Amino acid sequence: MAAAVVQLRCGVKNDPWGKKGKDSMVAHLWSKTPGSAPIDENQTYSEMWMGTYPSNQSYLLSTGEPLGEYLKKNPQLVGKSVLDRWGAEIPFLPKILSFSKALPLQIHPDLSLAKKLHQKNPDKFGDTMHKPEIAVALSKFELFAGWKPLEDIQALCKLEPLRQFVPASTGFNDETLRKVCMSMLKASPEMVTSTIKNLQSIPESHFGRDPYIPGLLVRLSKQYAPSDNGNLVAAILMNYMTLGPGDSVFVPADSIHAYLEGDIVECMARSDNVINSGFCPKTERDSVDLFGNALTFVPHNAKDAILPRQKSDKGMHGKTDVIAPPIEEFNMLCTCLGAGERETHKAILGPSLMIVTRGCGSMKIPGNQTIEMKEGYVYFVGQGIAMDFCTEKGIAFYRAYTE
Repeated sequence: MAAAVVQLRCGVKNDPWGKKGKDSMVAHLWSKTPGSAPIDENQTYSEMWMGTYPSNQSYLLSTGEPLGEYLKKNPQLVGKSVLDRWGAEIPFLPKILSFSKALPLQIHPDLSLAKKLHQKNPDKFGDTMHKPEIAVALSKFELFAGWKPLEDIQALCKLEPLRQFVPASTGFNDETLRKVCMSMLKASPEMVTSTIKNLQSIPESHFGRDPYIPGLLVRLSKQYAPSDNGNLVAAILMNYMTLGPGDSVFVPADSIHAYLEGDIVECMARSDNVINSGFCPKTERDSVDLFGNALTFVPHNAKDAILPRQKSDKGMHGKTDVIAPPIEEFNMLCTCLGAGERETHKAILGPSLMIVTRGCGSMKIPGNQTIEMKEGYVYFVGQGIAMDFCTEKGIAFYRAYTE
């Protein structure tokens, strides 16, 4: 009989925006899996993926078998509802991310656009899925997510250096904002550089609710280049947010975003489709027209980007919160136990992936089997398994699931 709970070995990525060596939580957690390579202090570690996405899938630690193949052989592990909708598959993709500078300014295509892009260019857009996602802070987390309120953007666009990007019109609505964004993205390197220089000469008090803008432009310009079009779009048009550990945001498909600095647990629908348009070399940018036409205008203020967490009925002893985005592919459970505390998760009628982000403990599953839990350990859990958790010193773990 196939094991319903198995420990996984996960893939890691080394993008240049990742944190170096032991400064990266990705490296720290990834290196804890038995058999992992030692951390290279000269290497950046940006992402650890958990799941069955073919370009970077997880493997059973005990046998080396790909998790995707294991589920195809044992489809009962995902449950009937998931099997009927998505097949013997995990329809979500959790990750740990660590980044020391801005990720590319990006959107993820919705289902309709993803299908068209995949058909046209399957090498670049490798699947037909949309990619709404959540991000949960593990450390101080700075990001750009969604658009500022229209009235704030309109006020900023009255500053002399920014008037050149605003089309002649009587009003200022979302379509005006789309045109401003595309104008900024199409601006020449010289125009971007001079605009930023002129903005930095304006007193902070002239930036209304956003006096941080001149200083932020200096910071962004140092990360990539003063001529990077993303500098203007992010600083002027987007919500700049700083979150603390445990805080979370939801990024819908086609919602503009860029993560700036921090360590996070991220989870998304099972897709790797992305359209980039800033904070990356010109050669890695997609068509501005494609980017601009795909944009939506949700959220339209920082408050609407925040995704609240609440007590989950999956936790029997009140130690488990749930983060539930308005999509069908997944929810995220967050369990935090102090020294000597216990928790029980009810059986979930679908597959889940779980990572320990802090501390250690154990879980007991049916059959009187006890499994050790340590920082960085990742597990696949099949459907229908109730789990008892305990710890002597304290533990925190995240569990993405669907049913």
